[in-house]
Amino acid sequence: MRRLRYGFICVLTCCLSYLLSVGTVRAADLPFFRATVDTHLERGLNTLHYPPQSPLGKGGSSSIPGPNSTAILLDQGQQFYDVGQLQQAVTQWQQAAATADTAMNQTLAYTYLTLVYQDLGQWAEAENAIAEARRHVPNQPVALAQVLNAQGRLQFYQGHPADALTTWQTAEQHYRQGDDATGIVLAQTNQIQALRSLGYYNQARRLMTNLRQELAAQSASLLKAQGLQSVGVLLRTTGALEESQTMLNESLAIAQALDAKDAIAQAQFQLGNTAQAQEDSPTAIEFYRQVLSTTPVQSRLWFEASLNQLRLAPSATVAETLYTQLTALPPSRWGVYAQVNFTETLLARSLARSLPLPSLLAKAAQQAQSLNDPQAESYALGQLGKFYEQSQQFSEALSLTNQALDRARQVQADEIMAVWQWQRGRILKAQGQTQTAIIAYDQAVTLLESLDQDLVALNPDIQFSFQQQVEPVYRQLVQLLLQDVDMLPMAEQQQRLARSRDVIEALQLAELENFFREACLTYNARPIDQIDSKAAVVYPILLDQRLEVILALPNGSLQHYGTALSVERRRETFQTLRQALNPAFPAERVLIPAQQLYDWLLRPAEATLNQQDIQRLVFVLDGYLRNLPMAVLHDGHQFLIERYGIALTPGLQLFESPGLGKQRFEVLAGGLSVGRQGFNALPAVDVEMDQIQAQASAQILLNQNFTKAKLAKEVVERPISIVHLATHGQFSSKADETFILTWNTRLQIKELEGLLQQRELQTPVELLILSACQTAKGDERAALGMAGVAVRSGARSTVASLWSVEDFSTAELMSELYLQLNQRLRSRSEALQQAQLSLLKSSNYSHPYYWAPFVLTGNWL
Repeated sequence: MRRLRYGFICVLTCCLSYLLSVGTVRAADLPFFRATVDTHLERGLNTLHYPPQSPLGKGGSSSIPGPNSTAILLDQGQQFYDVGQLQQAVTQWQQAAATADTAMNQTLAYTYLTLVYQDLGQWAEAENAIAEARRHVPNQPVALAQVLNAQGRLQFYQGHPADALTTWQTAEQHYRQGDDATGIVLAQTNQIQALRSLGYYNQARRLMTNLRQELAAQSASLLKAQGLQSVGVLLRTTGALEESQTMLNESLAIAQALDAKDAIAQAQFQLGNTAQAQEDSPTAIEFYRQVLSTTPVQSRLWFEASLNQLRLAPSATVAETLYTQLTALPPSRWGVYAQVNFTETLLARSLARSLPLPSLLAKAAQQAQSLNDPQAESYALGQLGKFYEQSQQFSEALSLTNQALDRARQVQADEIMAVWQWQRGRILKAQGQTQTAIIAYDQAVTLLESLDQDLVALNPDIQFSFQQQVEPVYRQLVQLLLQDVDMLPMAEQQQRLARSRDVIEALQLAELENFFREACLTYNARPIDQIDSKAAVVYPILLDQRLEVILALPNGSLQHYGTALSVERRRETFQTLRQALNPAFPAERVLIPAQQLYDWLLRPAEATLNQQDIQRLVFVLDGYLRNLPMAVLHDGHQFLIERYGIALTPGLQLFESPGLGKQRFEVLAGGLSVGRQGFNALPAVDVEMDQIQAQASAQILLNQNFTKAKLAKEVVERPISIVHLATHGQFSSKADETFILTWNTRLQIKELEGLLQQRELQTPVELLILSACQTAKGDERAALGMAGVAVRSGARSTVASLWSVEDFSTAELMSELYLQLNQRLRSRSEALQQAQLSLLKSSNYSHPYYWAPFVLTGNWL
């Protein structure tokens, strides 16, 4: 059974009062590796909502009569836990459970043991402890709710989010019976995480709305400040950064009004984390400076703020001060993690030369071993292995990495093992052990794929670290698989190519999950011949110093070819072509870079494509190639669109589609022809709407009628096949910057998804057309937003533009597109092809600028 080892998600299952009393260098502050290090600190006692008279001093109502030996043991256990000495906490709580004088105290002891056993990876012991807690819990609603919270946490981390959801829902019911407002918020927060893990994003959003309303109804208090902070952190993990900032500012204002110094410092720390996620380093640094000015030196929060500040503002002097403070720390889990993160920061910022980092890490590993904490020991050993890897001491690096893997296996921590398998693969590759390196890389990728939503939840900052910390694992594996692949026997060659293709498709899915910070729908991939016997799939792959291509043919065979190509050369060609597509330049200027790109991507496959009578090309584009229209590639005689229908897809994982049908299809069309919200007018949208209405049965929402509310109403009430939005919009590499403009608001991509998915009980939307959107300028990964819309809208296909094209040429192309779709015999890719050719052959719009940017994503038939 796979244990779900979420990282930062755990902060969202914590007690709201405890959330302000502890901190950590959280995932929003650190790259992928370091996020997995720190976030485990948040697991544990923070799952509970404590009574005020308990020795643990948290809020609620108490059944513990006062100081006694059991209460002292419980308190001592918490003290050990708070400083990261987990095994000592176990000893105290075991004694408390054995000598408890009341059922409540015995329940508390077993519940605490459940949580600390989970942190230590001792799952059988955790299950036994929760069973004992359930057996002894008194008949009090809040007491039972606390135990259920811990039980739900255990179920969640064991990979049973559906069971956890049910348990947390029951916990909420008991909190309501006990009139415990804080517990209700806690239980709802937990449920949101379970819903997101299960892929029930709309339900999670609705519950989030309810949660915020419950908090808004509460009067100003420390508990409200804590609740707002918890919601602010949760919003950050989902990518809602502005909303996160708002909630955290409200929390800070309440804490300041109450003069609650700890709460103020924690709110400032979290605001720094959100500012960092917004890539606003100056603001983040200022918040961390405020925390440091009011927090005792060598406290946990002081270290966390110091480490975050060091990462954003590298300083040799600060590093030396931190090193001195870290070496003086007594053994604790969080102290081990702080030392590991400190080392990671110094290695990443080239500040490691003057400090004896190997001895610091060796000490951290020894401390973890003395604490009987294999998870912390794994991090310390693995980071020490990374230090030796960077020093090219590969034998020592490999030995330490293998030890780190062994410790991670003890606690069944998949996300930790993925990091060390990647490191092991790099070391083996450097040693020339290619085949063994492939196995290690393959295991790393398999682990990352198995994490699914866990990978997104591991690191709320993965939106920004993905390219540095996750994507290279996939690319480096493909590079090894394709190395000398053409010299292998045919059977082995096909196996290598098939695995390379699968890894690239998995990378595409991982990028989309990272884009949304949510797991995407999963599909069963199908062979190309089962989809379209006249289509070939082209996989361009951008690797270090090479551009590789895998061609998938309808007969099931795979071909490979590639070009030794520097990153600078291919980027220069890309930029030259993109600039030439500006109508200020003559159309002929496009030809040289367009032919160069054709030579790299398709020239070696020409003979094969002719022999197989290929009529459609489907591209699984990689990286910044998504920002280039494949239609404009040129073979020296004609553009690619003149020969093939063209489509894009993240992989052969298409929605089933019956097509647009033989009857006249229904269209819901919305648009803006006048300037709104700082955007220019689009006068030809009036023409576009008239032409749609002339060629299809259409409901038109124009200008002031084109609102989110009216769009939502029509989507639900009408049996539509096509949704056509003729309005300004932007695609970005960040979901919260990808939007469609309506009359009175910007419709974010997740809101659009929510609208279209309201049709769950009706026939799905077959085609979504966005006729005036564009990719964000200066964002090389902006077309990821287009792919995100295509995948998550629920529409079987999407037609959109890479840049904002001239208004009247777009109206003409759209008119021709509907004319072609009405002919029924044409596939969607052919319909778009003919519409583009109509402009190419016209006297006014033959420049590629006008017809090239329109791309079809998804089902092309």
